[in-house]
Amino acid sequence: MAILAKAGATFTPCPGGSHVAVCIDVVDLGLIASNFGGVSKSQHKIKVVWQVDEMRDDGTPFHASKRYTLSLHEKSSLRKDLESWRGRAFTEDELFGWDVENVLGASAMISVVQEAKNGSVYSNVNAVMRPPRGVVGPKLDEKYIRVKDRKPEAASGNHAEQPDSDGGSYTDDDIPF
Repeated sequence: MAILAKAGATFTPCPGGSHVAVCIDVVDLGLIASNFGGVSKSQHKIKVVWQVDEMRDDGTPFHASKRYTLSLHEKSSLRKDLESWRGRAFTEDELFGWDVENVLGASAMISVVQEAKNGSVYSNVNAVMRPPRGVVGPKLDEKYIRVKDRKPEAASGNHAEQPDSDGGSYTDDDIPF
């Protein structure tokens, strides 16, 4: 099978600011080599993807994402963001193993910061919080296909069937994690 590279269309990043969002995907990126302070190591990484409450010009929703090391260590970004999102700390039992896919379909407030780099603008999620009481994320895009469910030839696209969900209608007390 061919792997085709094309001159892509212009990409419009997610607008900066605070957004009501719903988690639409958790992507296992596998082991990624990194170099920090001259020390090389491999770390297991994931990417959490949110659909925000704003639409692109073509009527599809904006997405924002953040990469994490798959760790609940007390200093990890994943743990900090999950505890902020959940509104509570992890229990000792949860720290022995917690399924990150529990966040699928859960509403959140995310803070997106745009950054210009090498002539392009990138959107970065820099905070994830529990939404205010009574606020739920946007209705899930029915065309979105989770990365793990995409066919290889459609891997670069991001729309099709959505995994089971109730459309992001969790109440404050129903957040499933």
